[in-house]
Amino acid sequence: MTYRNEATDRLCKAILSLKNEEECYAFLDDACTVKELIEIAQRLEVARLLNEKKSYQAITAETGVSSATIGRVNRCLLYGSGGYRTALERLTEEKND
Repeated sequence: MTYRNEATDRLCKAILSLKNEEECYAFLDDACTVKELIEIAQRLEVARLLNEKKSYQAITAETGVSSATIGRVNRCLLYGSGGYRTALERLTEEKND
């Protein structure tokens, strides 16, 4: 079963329609549990740290995530769809503007 369907298309469109950080927080607050939101944010942070060539040990110390999670994020960075890379590049561009 694929996760790409009308419902997930609508979710992507809904996220893309949000205009600012406050709208995004409001949506995520309604759509996710606190635990889910923290886990997603941690994974992005792990991707950022891996992109900065930090070691698994340093990432675990800084974020508290397991080496298994770091490994999963690393596999996505190396062999995934490019979503983390795109997000990290855009965040870097935004920071430099």
